[in-house]
Amino acid sequence: MSKRSEAQSITTLPLSPQEERKSRMVKYSIAMGIRTLCVVSLLFVQGWWILVMVAAALVLPYLAVVIANTQSRGAVQAMAERPYAALPPAPRPGPPSEPPHIS
Repeated sequence: MSKRSEAQSITTLPLSPQEERKSRMVKYSIAMGIRTLCVVSLLFVQGWWILVMVAAALVLPYLAVVIANTQSRGAVQAMAERPYAALPPAPRPGPPSEPPHIS
């Protein structure tokens, strides 16, 4: 009377470590590129735009790390199947019993 589990689908598997690392690096690089543009734009902007660019240059590193480390929408945590979890617990040994008495 065993229950049959559904087979693991290839589309439900998480990204490989290399693909995940590449995705995080791209997200981080884009955010740091925007930060670099903010810093360079400080040479050309005037007025309250300077404050906007300074604020963006200060906040973007934190946001870049948070965005890069969030899990992608397509990634699903794979659950490892544990076939031994379906087994009944092993009997525990009780106290030693006396041998049968023969008269």
